[in-house]
Amino acid sequence: QVQLVESGGGLVQPGGSLRLSCTASGLASSRLMMAWYRQVPGGTRELVASITNVGGSTFYAGSVKGRFTISKDDDKNTVYLEMNTLKPDDTAVYTCYARDTRTVLNFWGQGTQVTVSS
Repeated sequence: QVQLVESGGGLVQPGGSLRLSCTASGLASSRLMMAWYRQVPGGTRELVASITNVGGSTFYAGSVKGRFTISKDDDKNTVYLEMNTLKPDDTAVYTCYARDTRTVLNFWGQGTQVTVSS
């Protein structure tokens, strides 16, 4: 069983930066495709960014491309989401996701709140 623990959320002013971290336990992250999703109350869950376990190919939602960067440190079993030039529209609960590329099982973190407000 994979457990995902996120950290790094909080309150930031528009134009500011935050870095989210998600550490996986129970399985090596080198086996995991990992991603960040976000959701606002009453809204649908949106894929923000993802990174493959082999090759580190990345995907970004159009709304965050050029502002957010996803990266992975397999030595630390951790995926990061560096968020720059934050906007109020980025306010959401951000949740870490992982898929075991061998068993195709999915795992979710508990979510961390990001609030962009002056």
